[in-house]
Amino acid sequence: MIKKLNILFFLSALLISGCATIPTGESIATYSIGGQTYYPLVSLCDLRGVAMQYEPLLRTAYLSKDTKSVNLRAGDTLILVNDKIIHLNFPIDIYQGTIVVPRQFKEQVFDVLFYPTATVYRHAGVAKIKLFKVIIDAGHGGNDPGAIGRSGLREKDVNLDIAKRLSNLLKEEGVQTVLTRTTDKFIPLSSRVNIANRSAADLFISVHSNAARSRSLNGFEVYYVAPSVSDSKRAAFTARNAPLNLKDAVFAGSSQDLKAIVWDMIYTNGRAESIELSRSVCKIMDSCIDANILGVKNARFQVLKGIMMPGILIEVGFVSNLNEERLLKTGAYRQKLAQGIVEGLRDYSQDMALVELSR
Repeated sequence: MIKKLNILFFLSALLISGCATIPTGESIATYSIGGQTYYPLVSLCDLRGVAMQYEPLLRTAYLSKDTKSVNLRAGDTLILVNDKIIHLNFPIDIYQGTIVVPRQFKEQVFDVLFYPTATVYRHAGVAKIKLFKVIIDAGHGGNDPGAIGRSGLREKDVNLDIAKRLSNLLKEEGVQTVLTRTTDKFIPLSSRVNIANRSAADLFISVHSNAARSRSLNGFEVYYVAPSVSDSKRAAFTARNAPLNLKDAVFAGSSQDLKAIVWDMIYTNGRAESIELSRSVCKIMDSCIDANILGVKNARFQVLKGIMMPGILIEVGFVSNLNEERLLKTGAYRQKLAQGIVEGLRDYSQDMALVELSR
């Protein structure tokens, strides 16, 4: 008996950087068969420029593009992807005389192998990310595994992998990065804050994975520091404990009140920019991943309360949800998440540049 292969594990090596879901402009008919969503295979192939040969007598289709190939047959749940056997949960079928494929095949095989030629929200491939340095914080680590999925997927591993992918992508854009951890090591929250504050970075990005008692909960969300966190209290503390290094500004050593006022303005502005950054990441991610975008939220997370620059905490998905756990186990999906965050940073930095020009 043929052993079932993990479809996402195999396909993870095939995805390159970029958003691999179908852009919103690609409309295609869908059919409901036995309560499952199916797509006409010929329409998918036409959209992506994939060559398709179909043998009606054998009810078999052969797909190819560049060096990639897929063989499938109506009635079967086993397919061949680059000569490797993959198992689907639902069979290939025939509907109204045409071969149709289940949603799982489209999203986890077709969209990964034959991704769109243009990346969504890529800003015509020319816009540069206008940032100098970004702090990337991989949540948990060491003896703190974070959330653990039913199959044993550990949040700390997912967070670190996405953080490293994000760092590599930003470096390719010419942006400097500092990671609060690069190995499976426990780093106290206070140390993460200190690393960030010593870095003189533009932004702080903390990567986490979610969990909930209800396994049906799923989705992607971004947090900024809650308005209930007092900017004036943070400012007063920072004025006493940290230097205020502003270009072309001089502050007398005893002028704590003046420093506190300036820090209050910095924190208030930082929250506003964090909100804009959160919105940009969610907006772009909505076109990069086929997931529930839960949107922008606020919370009193310690790392967000302590940092002196705009920052966000991203929950990339729920390891407690079986489908999202399967996705988060794959390098392909983690790469899509990292690329989506990068495009969100690009969108944010372009908006900030426009604001600067309008002043």
